[in-house]
Amino acid sequence: CSDCPEMVVVPAGNFDMGSNTHDEEKPIHHVTIARPFAIGKTEVTQGQWKSIMGNNPSYFLNCGDLCPVEQVSWNDVKDFIQKLNAKTGKQYRLPSEAEWEYACKIGGPQGYCGSDNIEDVAWYGAYSSPKGNSKKSTNPVATKLPNVLGLYDMSGNVWEWVEDSYYDNYNDENQNAPTDGFFTITLWRRI
Repeated sequence: CSDCPEMVVVPAGNFDMGSNTHDEEKPIHHVTIARPFAIGKTEVTQGQWKSIMGNNPSYFLNCGDLCPVEQVSWNDVKDFIQKLNAKTGKQYRLPSEAEWEYACKIGGPQGYCGSDNIEDVAWYGAYSSPKGNSKKSTNPVATKLPNVLGLYDMSGNVWEWVEDSYYDNYNDENQNAPTDGFFTITLWRRI
């Protein structure tokens, strides 16, 4: 499938999930990813979305086919995955929050996915910061440096969907935040 997302294999391993910087990421806790998985090398592009779905819901249409698709709900993404699976005969899915963060952090602790310098790896601040490096739209994927696995745009450009729940923090045992990298209840998580 020439217009399907290119995937990168992420090896099994352990990592410390979370951060002491933001309350919703506290406390740092150890997570085991027991088996390898594959994750998209880039965000799903407008061109890939159009190829699978036949439409382009993006607000930033002028950015082009190499820009990430945006303005898609979690349910829209689930429909995309279902059609992608039917087209390819493979079983794509969204990563869990733990899998996504592990793929971001692999290679060691850094401030952003792949670097301590945000300018190296991320488009940011189009609307939220006058110090940002982004124009007033999204930007083509894979134009900043990748992380150690060759994954692009894990920090910045657009928000990304994951399969499982958002947790206010990891202190509350009743929230059942997983330590094994698997899913819990399906809700939205801003990454």
